[in-house]
Amino acid sequence: MSAVAPALSRRRWVLDLTAVAALLAVPIVGFWPTFGGPAYLPAAVGGALLGMGVAVLCAWLRWGILPLAGLTVLAYFVFGGALALPHTAVLGFVPTLDTVGRLATGVVTSWKQLLTTVAPVAASDGHLVVPLVLSLVAGVLTTSLALRLRNPAWTLIPASAFLAVQIALGTSQPAAPLVQGVVFALVAAVWLAMRQSWEHGTGAVPLGDDHAPRGVATRRLLLGGAVVVVATLIGAGASALAAPESPRYVLRDVVIPPFDIREYASPLQSFRAYVRDFPDEPLFTVTGMPEGARVRLATMDAYDGTVYNVSDDGAGTSSAFGPVRGNMSAEAEGTPATVHVEVDALEGVWMPEVGAVRSITFAGDRADDLRRSAFYNEGTQTAVVTQRLSAGDEYTLETLVPSSPSDDALADSDFAPVSLPDQEGVPQDLAEIASQAVAEATTPVEQVRALQTFLAEEGFFSHGLEGEVLSRAGHGAERISTLLGSDQMVGDDEQYATAMALLAREIGIPARVVMGFYPEEEAEGQAVFAATGDTLHAWVEVAFEDHGWVTFDPTPPEDQVPNDQTTKPRADPKPQVLQPPPPPQEPVDLPPTVPDDRESEDESGFDAALLALIVVIALGVAGLLALLAAPFVVIGALKAARRRKRRDAERAADRISGGWDELIDRATDYGTPVRPGGTRREDAGVVDAAFAEPRVTTLAERADLEVFGPTEPTPEDVSEFWRQVDEIVGGMGAGRSLWARLGARLSVRSLLAGTRFALPARAPRPPRAGHKPGSGGTGTGEPGSEAADSATPGPERPARTARRSRSKRTVAPDSDPRPLETE
Repeated sequence: MSAVAPALSRRRWVLDLTAVAALLAVPIVGFWPTFGGPAYLPAAVGGALLGMGVAVLCAWLRWGILPLAGLTVLAYFVFGGALALPHTAVLGFVPTLDTVGRLATGVVTSWKQLLTTVAPVAASDGHLVVPLVLSLVAGVLTTSLALRLRNPAWTLIPASAFLAVQIALGTSQPAAPLVQGVVFALVAAVWLAMRQSWEHGTGAVPLGDDHAPRGVATRRLLLGGAVVVVATLIGAGASALAAPESPRYVLRDVVIPPFDIREYASPLQSFRAYVRDFPDEPLFTVTGMPEGARVRLATMDAYDGTVYNVSDDGAGTSSAFGPVRGNMSAEAEGTPATVHVEVDALEGVWMPEVGAVRSITFAGDRADDLRRSAFYNEGTQTAVVTQRLSAGDEYTLETLVPSSPSDDALADSDFAPVSLPDQEGVPQDLAEIASQAVAEATTPVEQVRALQTFLAEEGFFSHGLEGEVLSRAGHGAERISTLLGSDQMVGDDEQYATAMALLAREIGIPARVVMGFYPEEEAEGQAVFAATGDTLHAWVEVAFEDHGWVTFDPTPPEDQVPNDQTTKPRADPKPQVLQPPPPPQEPVDLPPTVPDDRESEDESGFDAALLALIVVIALGVAGLLALLAAPFVVIGALKAARRRKRRDAERAADRISGGWDELIDRATDYGTPVRPGGTRREDAGVVDAAFAEPRVTTLAERADLEVFGPTEPTPEDVSEFWRQVDEIVGGMGAGRSLWARLGARLSVRSLLAGTRFALPARAPRPPRAGHKPGSGGTGTGEPGSEAADSATPGPERPARTARRSRSKRTVAPDSDPRPLETE
């Protein structure tokens, strides 16, 4: 049977490591929706393998908690750069000072950054520190418990904690929660069953043993596995049928408050004010804008009869803004461009941007404030910053500028099936006007061109400023109805873009209004574009299949002005049924001037949320440290209680016996192979051989004399005996390394001795050269009694106590020749 134990040990290690890898793989896969792909796998898988390797090494060398923790921290800083921050390392794997600094701060700050960034997050923004730390710590703890404990049930605690933390840090719509739960439960159940089978001997049968009940063990194992699989499948099916349809709540839903862009006024209301107040003054300058590109300020798809604004229908709409991150517009196509924007007179929350933005990098004194308050909508390709732009702000856009398809490319394309909010307050005659305008069109693009031509060729242009034809500002239902019902349509981009979008929506064309800037034709392609009120425009976008949103300009040329100063109604106007007059509103030709008091409230709320997050993280770290230290605190407390009970036993003879047991327990913690049930002289021989301490034999003879003598030892005899015990125990650690002494202090060998969980003994390392046997400081121990040993919780070696009770009277040659009675 000697060959069975090594074979079983190797098989058990293979089984344990395989089960640990499978358990850790479940939460690692759960990070997929958070990162939107496999970009996080090198950090997560690498961290798990690194943690398992550190745990295996320490278990093989029988190192304690301190070397294990030290190697874990060292591995994190040595390999963390290559796994989580390769862009900061030399050649992608050699850590630099910047790498070490980011890894150190990332342990605290990366959690907040991950939670405050809308998924999918970018791997290049430092978010990989989170899966690296979690998988590394989980790998170390799970593997260490699996290899060091006979009962693997405790191993499920760190693995389950890893899964719980991953769920809390993930998204509300996980990839496959049912599969994750089934796999985790199945692996855990099968692993526990196999380990328990082996512990009871059914799995330790060698293949060459013909007398062993191999078939019984195999059938039992297969039957148990089948029961587990069937139970798991039944539970999975029941949970799938009973699972609620609503998404689960995660920390991201609490940390990231919903951003409501409708709290801010529609920028289209300020169109005429920008034109009037900033005709030549630069609002902002753009550098690096490709030829033919446009600067987008806002996209609006909801009309309520008063203003065109962003909708409030949730995800996928014009109000679906999320915090700026480094991997936005992942599915966009176009020409890459780097655009730099410098703000001058422009104020407000709407950010000028070009194309489909991939990332935004802020600069200047307010860079951090702007970054934390910046939000982006990938569906409408617009951005806002709640801190409000002001003169001096600047930022750089990494963007993709899409190409504009021709009418020939759109000839065979149908309208895209996009979801848009219902229009309200639209004059009833717009549907008839739109139908007449597109009556001769045969394809979708021809219908859109017909609406554009109807407005651009039959209408006239005027801002209504001083010296121009009268043209009222605004784009409410009454203003648009008057525009389309007049003998001469007069207006600017605000009215014509709104009119075309409303006409298109009335006949089922998906359209929306965009407000932005673009240079005149003669100024296109210049290195710097200075946006002013004169270059402000509004246009319409229509969604086509396979092409996305395509731009159309319904506004007449600026030199197309009416002949008369006063527009007259048409001779035979069609009857119109208007909606009730809109409620009184602020003048639409003036930007809002009332200071916004919500900013201070938002800032205070953000500070409170940040403080709460820091407290939660601190408590989590403290709890993790307490969890790691708890077993060793318990070990120390048990040993201290055991020594105190022995030292303060009621009978003096029990105190002597307890002192001897304390010495043997301390030797056992150093790995001395003390045989359970041996006499004191036999134990003394083993300890003497292990520590080169001849005084142990004399102490054993004295213990027999005091315990089995005719009279009780005096208090002085007890004190002297314990003094010698402490002196010998203190000498055991002399000449040995700090790790060896700490390992003995935290060892559970003496606590488990005499139980079914007893650890195998190993010979202690000899003291270093130059160590004098018997020298050293004092040790610690605890009291006990012969009679109470069997009732003491934990291992008190009852076999050894019984053997001593049956020992014949023995008197050392140099001891007091008092008659001893046989007990």
